Amino acid sequence: MERGTPGPPLARSLGSALTLLLAVGVLFAALEAVMLLPVDPEYWVILLFPAVALVWFVAGTVAWRRRPGSRIGLIIWIGGIASLVAGLINTNVPLAAVMGAIFATVTIAVTVHLLLAFPSGRLPDTRSRVIVVGAYLTATVLQLPTAVFAAGILEPFGVPMDAELAEIGDTVQRIAAFALSVATAFVLVDRLRRASPARRRVLAPLYGYGVGSVLLIPTVALAVGLLPLTVVVAIQLTLVAGIAVAFAVGVMIGSFERTAEAEELAAWLGTEEPGRAPLRAAIARALGDPTVDVVYWLPVRDGFVDDRGVTVDLPDRDGRDAVVIESAGQPVGAIIYDAQLLPEPSRVRAVGRVAAIAIARERLTTELRTSQTALRHSRVRLVEAADRERLRIAKDLHDGLQVQLVLLALEAGRIEGTAPDAPARFEAAQLRKGIEAAADALRRLVHDVMPAALVERGLVLAAEDLVDRMPIPTRLETSGLEAPLGSTVMNVAYFIVAEGLANTAKHARAASASVRLVRRADVLTIEVADDGIGGATDRHDRGLAGLGDRIDAIGGRMSLASPPGGGTLLTAELPCGS
Repeated sequence: MERGTPGPPLARSLGSALTLLLAVGVLFAALEAVMLLPVDPEYWVILLFPAVALVWFVAGTVAWRRRPGSRIGLIIWIGGIASLVAGLINTNVPLAAVMGAIFATVTIAVTVHLLLAFPSGRLPDTRSRVIVVGAYLTATVLQLPTAVFAAGILEPFGVPMDAELAEIGDTVQRIAAFALSVATAFVLVDRLRRASPARRRVLAPLYGYGVGSVLLIPTVALAVGLLPLTVVVAIQLTLVAGIAVAFAVGVMIGSFERTAEAEELAAWLGTEEPGRAPLRAAIARALGDPTVDVVYWLPVRDGFVDDRGVTVDLPDRDGRDAVVIESAGQPVGAIIYDAQLLPEPSRVRAVGRVAAIAIARERLTTELRTSQTALRHSRVRLVEAADRERLRIAKDLHDGLQVQLVLLALEAGRIEGTAPDAPARFEAAQLRKGIEAAADALRRLVHDVMPAALVERGLVLAAEDLVDRMPIPTRLETSGLEAPLGSTVMNVAYFIVAEGLANTAKHARAASASVRLVRRADVLTIEVADDGIGGATDRHDRGLAGLGDRIDAIGGRMSLASPPGGGTLLTAELPCGS
């Protein structure tokens, strides 16, 4: 993600909540430190309890922020709370000391929980759940005899110390803890055996430190006679603090790094919110690379295309790289990214796996769009070919047959002038008139096939010619037509105006009419309106139906509004971009 740009909304909300939670944890750790200050300064080590709890809080916050879909961060926080409560055993408040004695070994149970739940934070099977429940019971219920009869925490409440009962309770707790440690080690070894080499490199040292700490923490207590109590407690608390740090680091390294954005991407893909960001933007945000691009595999082209259907070659230099995304064993697309910003393709591949279904869906959309574009282009080419053929026919008629008819009319006029008698002159005159009538009919046919005014003077002047020939007052309005139009658009626009005015003159019984030709950006809007009797329809009008086909072929659209007695408005919109 670019420096200075805000993160995803869900990540920002989670970050704010965790910051607030961490502030609360710091506050409680500070309060405990204040409670412990009046205690004998010789035992300064007890101030490490709130310090260790603070380490757990920070580690839990980091893990929770990095992997919000996992419960590892929450479990680490539970361990921090247990460490904080355990430190209360050193206070002069009786009830607080009772709670501290009961929670003295809960962090060991939390460590077992972390070991068996890593990395998802969820216990995957029944044996893991049994072990964790047993660990918490051992750390609390079986801790009671030691807390009550050895530490004497209930003496202020009338319960005396009893060394024999304390010894029995301690023995039972040690046996149970040893059995749980063996069971935990067995499960972890089995998981290491089945893990991939990449994960094994992360899990092996983590499991080793976790199990070692579980065994060392109670074992170090046996060295009280050899080492000062403060040193023993300091070693134990250091090991406890290291557990939280180890698991936080485990969340952040290897394949567990930066999954918050990927998990939000998964949540984003599961929503159908209107107007949500495009897939490319969501993937770019998840990877923190604003230059990310997504391309799609089209089997018909045997290559990749962008969202517009343009063929794209995957980069292999200039600091750019690509990861091909597959679904059901078949390529569906690829993510192109900045290889310097994201040197490890595993992150891109992980995000691609999350978005594979959406990429496949976008690929189908792109394939359909490409097919539609190809179809529209082919239809445009057919229209252009038809217009070229019309122009050729019009030119051949004008330069060939029409010229011949004019020459024949001139020859008939010459014969008429040189005929020896009146009957011959009459027959020659009739022949000349017939030839001239045929030439006029041919001239009108040539105009209908391809108007000379349109070819020679352009759309505006050709439309003026149509308006001037209307038998009723007709107004022409044009705007934005300074730039030249393509021949296909110009031809279609002309025939729309011609057909609309012809229908007005023949059927509308109108007193006036109007024509508007307006170009805005890449759209040419044509309106032909009259104040006639209305009731027009394109269902039975071959001319309008043919216009509709030509307009649709070039990607435009046409509408006809003609309520009875309300006049007629023919509207068409034609794409006229380059």
